[in-house]
Amino acid sequence: MGAVARVDRVFDALGDPGRRALVATVAARGSATATELAAELPVTRQAVAKQLGVLMDAGLLQPTRVGRETRYRVTPEPFDDAAAWLVEMGARWDERLAALGRSLTRARASTSSVGVLQHRRTRGKPARPDDGAASCA
Repeated sequence: MGAVARVDRVFDALGDPGRRALVATVAARGSATATELAAELPVTRQAVAKQLGVLMDAGLLQPTRVGRETRYRVTPEPFDDAAAWLVEMGARWDERLAALGRSLTRARASTSSVGVLQHRRTRGKPARPDDGAASCA
């Protein structure tokens, strides 16, 4: 699976608030079973198991068999991939915003220099009310 597909799966899995809460709970505990997680939630163990499956498919949780139980722990690597993607996107936006800032600065400098030139040309001359129009006197 490519890096982009892995990141897509991470964001898809974390797009659900319930799955984010499960990841946070497992991370806080170090590991947990579906039964332990369901005991604290108003949903069935099967519903929790389904959500854990989505998180496993995204690589966010790693299951380990301990006797008759399956314990889940958080796998940090997919979070690193997603964080790297966010940093890259942030850098791209920083570059675009910096370019926009430079463009605005040049535009302001250009506008202010035009105003200075116009001021120099008209200094000491009376203002003309209708520049270029024929008078009707």
